[in-house]
Amino acid sequence: MAEITAAAVKELRERSGAGMMDCKKALSENGGDMEAAVDWLRTKGLAAAAKKSSRTAAEGLVGVAVAGTKGAAVEVNSETDFVAKNDQFQAFVREVTQVALSVGDDVEAIKTAAMPSGTTVGDVLTHNIATIGENQSIRRAKRLEVAQGAIVPYVHNAASAGLGKIGVLVALESDAGADVLEPLGKQIAMHIAAAFPLALDENGLDQDVLERERQIATEKAAESGKPAEIIAKMVDGSVKKFAKENALLSQLFVMDNKTPIADVVAKAGKDAGTTIVLKDYVRFQLGEGIEKEESDFAAEVAATAGISK
Repeated sequence: MAEITAAAVKELRERSGAGMMDCKKALSENGGDMEAAVDWLRTKGLAAAAKKSSRTAAEGLVGVAVAGTKGAAVEVNSETDFVAKNDQFQAFVREVTQVALSVGDDVEAIKTAAMPSGTTVGDVLTHNIATIGENQSIRRAKRLEVAQGAIVPYVHNAASAGLGKIGVLVALESDAGADVLEPLGKQIAMHIAAAFPLALDENGLDQDVLERERQIATEKAAESGKPAEIIAKMVDGSVKKFAKENALLSQLFVMDNKTPIADVVAKAGKDAGTTIVLKDYVRFQLGEGIEKEESDFAAEVAATAGISK
């Protein structure tokens, strides 16, 4: 049997877009013959992944998982919502979320990490693209950790355990018990899912976003025809209002629409006789910020059939 080198496997991966283990098997099955291995992958439907990589993947699932005082959220995209209901895809998202618990936020590091099967995440992803037949991608990940306390997960309209289209993690640092932190974290997580804060506090808001709001407020105030010093105060007031409404700690709790989240946390700590700190949060909404391609189904069918419209 011909020796299968790492260089040959790498070359076949680059040519076919198939996973590492599939490439190694293809070369083994074909005595190391590169062209025969390419054809073998094509006949198995495993060389199609690279061609699918240019298609927009804006559907999929968000996964959340917690282990002890660590939690992770991951967004894995697919082209259609149909794939998000696929058992193979759901299992992959769950396993990738578990990997993120150990590896952290870096997507490239996640891709090179090993799955429970021993195969890397990246290779399983490539294999899934080929076998499921749609482009898929690991878009982003975030891990939270507290020294003491709880990471509380929440999935809005869960498709399955720990999987859905909006995933939230809340990091509460405290020596309070789970009987206090879990329900508090759940309520705050539900608020986050509904209210979509842009940062934990006002200092964390993106300066570019604030500057854009300032420009908008300036244009609106200028239309009032009031003196410059009045316009300046109006603009400052508008920007401060925006910051207050979009920072989590100063947002009004959706449950009563009058209590700032910071006060909700403080009261829970006072009632428990200890300090509770809302340290951080994650809110991943599936596909946010991705520009979806508009498709003309009739045109696609006509193109496939070689018919011009």
